[in-house]
Formats: sequence, C-alpha cells, structure tokens
Amino acid sequence: MNHDLSRPAATTIDSEYTLSIEDASLLYERAGHPRTSRSIQRYCAKGHLDCRRIETSFGEKFLITPASVAKHVAYIEEVRPAATIRDLPRSTAAELGVEEGRHNGPEVLPPGPDLPRQAAAADVGRLESENDFLRKQIGVKDDQIKDLTERARETNHLIAGLQKMLTPLLGRGAADAASEEGRG
Repeated sequence: MNHDLSRPAATTIDSEYTLSIEDASLLYERAGHPRTSRSIQRYCAKGHLDCRRIETSFGEKFLITPASVAKHVAYIEEVRPAATIRDLPRSTAAELGVEEGRHNGPEVLPPGPDLPRQAAAADVGRLESENDFLRKQIGVKDDQIKDLTERARETNHLIAGLQKMLTPLLGRGAADAASEEGRG
C-alpha cells in the first residue's frame, strides 16, 4: 500500500526535491514566518508543499521543492498581513529613542484617535440593528407558520369529512360489483 500523500506536478523532476524538513524550516524562518517541523510535515501531508516521501534507514522523510516553500511563504504573506499588523503592540516614545530635549530619528507624534475602536463601535451598532431586524423577521415567520398550521388542520378536517361521505358510496359500489360477479 502506498502512503505517499504528496501531490507532485506532472512536470516536476525528482532532482528538484532537495529540501529536508529542517531546510524548509530555515527558509520559513528567514522569510519571517518561523514554522515547527511538525507544521511543515502537515503542510506536506495536506499538499500545501510539493514534496516526496522517501524511505530511509531511520524511517520515512519528506523531500520538498524550494519553489513550493517560496510559493507558500508568498501565500502566507498575502493572506496574513492584516492579522500580523493588528497583533503588533504600539510602540512608545521610549522604545523609539525619543527623550526630552533630544530627538533621534523621525518626529514621533502622539497617538491619534483610536480608529479601530471607533470602527468596532460602529460595527456593534450595525450588528444590533441587524439583530433587531432579524428578531422581527422571526416573529413574522412564526405568525406565518401558525397560520399555515391552522390551514393544514382545517384541510385535514375537510378531507376527513369527505372520506366519511364517500365511504358508504364506495363501500356500496364495491358490494354491488361483487354481487354482479357472483350472478354472472
């Protein structure tokens, strides 16, 4: 049974698989996105990296193409910039080397209004109004369900009445047909 979970491209040459897990880890670290060996193994298993699984005297190991690591690093940088920027703490004047009476580097202005918090407050207000609208819609839908349930009950009563009215006619018709067959 072949347990090779890699997805090689049809045009990829085996000599391009030159990186070990540790080598790939160094490339991620140099790119500013350090990853554990286990994370890189998961990337290989999930097909995020172009790799081959080979047997060694110590067990199995992955060999990875440098191009696939570069492509994955580019993907991480494209998808994660907003999250990493928000996760960074704000710098203070002391961290920037600005002291009273002495100025090193560019002028540091005091922080302005906290725009992310203002945006969050606006989002909360919008979400609350959407919640109110949805609650009203649920009330409307509940009324519609109640009306439809009542109509279904009325329909069931009408059908039951029709069945009672037709039963004697259908029963008599079946009995007449049986008696005619007996005569014939």
